[in-house]
Amino acid sequence: MKKLIGLGCLAAALLGGSDLFAQGKPVYTAPIGLQAYTFRGSWGKGIEATLDTIKSLGVTEMEGGPIAGMTTEELRKQLDKRGIAMRSIGADYKKLSESTAQTIKDAKILGAKYVMVAWIPHEKGNFNLETAKKAVADFNKAGKELKEAGISLTYHNHGYEFVPYEDGTLFDYIVKNTNPEYVNFEMDVLWTAFPGQDPAKLLLKYPTRWKLMHLKDLKKGVKGDLSGGTPTTNDVALGTGQIDIPATLKAAKKVGIKHYFIEDESPSYLKQIPQTIAYIKSIKE
Repeated sequence: MKKLIGLGCLAAALLGGSDLFAQGKPVYTAPIGLQAYTFRGSWGKGIEATLDTIKSLGVTEMEGGPIAGMTTEELRKQLDKRGIAMRSIGADYKKLSESTAQTIKDAKILGAKYVMVAWIPHEKGNFNLETAKKAVADFNKAGKELKEAGISLTYHNHGYEFVPYEDGTLFDYIVKNTNPEYVNFEMDVLWTAFPGQDPAKLLLKYPTRWKLMHLKDLKKGVKGDLSGGTPTTNDVALGTGQIDIPATLKAAKKVGIKHYFIEDESPSYLKQIPQTIAYIKSIKE
């Protein structure tokens, strides 16, 4: 009888009457990436040892940049030695707007194809249209120079940009006024949800503009705002917080996110990263 039931289920699946096989497909199939800032307290204690720890977690891609205490050329050698690719590097807004030369040099040495800016300088609690307009101009200029060097510029949202403006927000203004040939975006999932936005919906709203993603979750019960800041203890392992991670990852896959980086700023990051990796690998279609 058990054999007959099994054959019946198989026949139903083959005839399209069952979703048995589709249900088993993993949503997350990308390499495991990590933002170097996660280990900000470790680099000064030993760069090679920290890279060994990162490798032991199963990480094969990183976002970061030059690290104090080691030449950028030597860092590239140490990354290559461990099979870790530096896909993206961070850049300071002010320095990048003044000159792209050093950023281009660092990106080329490290083999990075993306540069990301994570913060637009502004008066605390007063991110306004004037600031957004200046950022648009600066991003378009720097992005053009980076593209000419074979590198893509992305802006990483940080929560304060979602100030209401016209029929949307100042983030919408930045997206609509930056040239997609020169400027695209990296979604930080926590800093999208914290100011009250839906990460999955925002991904689908601008399907051609998102290239990178920071994987983070926000502690349950925490109420967000437009400050762009929250205690690091509010970073929790993915799947244990308040963000709909499955919906976000499905949308990310649909719009074609190129690289994902786990960024865990909490003091418990070494405990939480394996939990996060196990969770994202467990999500099915």
